[in-house]
This record gives sequence, structure tokens and C-alpha cells, in this order.
Amino acid sequence: MAEQTSPDRTDDNLTLDAQDDRWEWRRKIRANPRKHLIYRIGVGVVGGILVIAAPLTGWLPGPGGIPLFIAGLAVLASEFEWAQRLLYRVKDWVKALTAWTGKQPAWLKALGTVALFCCVLIAMWLYMAVLGVPGWLPDSWESLLHKLPLL
Repeated sequence: MAEQTSPDRTDDNLTLDAQDDRWEWRRKIRANPRKHLIYRIGVGVVGGILVIAAPLTGWLPGPGGIPLFIAGLAVLASEFEWAQRLLYRVKDWVKALTAWTGKQPAWLKALGTVALFCCVLIAMWLYMAVLGVPGWLPDSWESLLHKLPLL
């Protein structure tokens, strides 16, 4: 297998250099200034929408918030060096956090799992308190949920 070189993290250009790009189709786009401008605008808009949507969807149950922010940052990092540097920092932080959690005792990991589960249940309860119990749930679940306060 050919060894891939990582992009240069030292230069301060706004966009990635052609030699930093590992995909041939993007190098072809970069060869045409007009196509490159249109492509950059498209990447900026899509990445920006994902980053802006992250805090707006973070409170909803499901994968929003942080994963959406990272996806938007990854889209922006495909074209902009500032976003690529920020993405590398986020990746390094996640690796350090993963290494730290791996070193913790089993009881602490279990406690963290229970705390996360409780947070998800509270978020689901708050969601249903504001928007109501979904009608697509089975009747037995709906009747059980209506017994909870505020539902």
C-alpha cells in the first residue's frame, strides 16, 4: 500500500493547497478557478448549515448536537485549513478523552453509563412534556406515559 502523507498543518492559507488534497476529482476542480470558487461556496454553505444546525438540534433526542457539529466541521475541513486545524484539535481531544476513560475503574464507567441513561430519559420526558406523547406509540405505552407528571 502506498503511504499517504498527511496535510501540512503549518501553513496558514485559507484553503487547502492542491498538494494537500488526496482526491483527484477535487484537484481537477481546483485547476479551474471558477469551478473552485463555486465548490468553495457550496462547501462553506453545507458545512455552515451543519454547524449552525448542531446547537439547534442538540436538545432533541437522537444524534444531533456534537455529531452534527463534527460532521459540519469535517465538511468545512475538506476545503478550509482553519477548519482542518480545528478538526485536528477536536480529534486529538477525543483521543485524549477516550484514553482517559479507558483508564478509569469499571465502577466509574458503570456510574457514567447510568448517569448518561438518566440524562437521556430526562431529555425524552422533557421532549414529551413540551410536544406531547407521540401518537405512533402502542396504546399500552401511551396510557403508561400519560400517568407520568406533565404528560
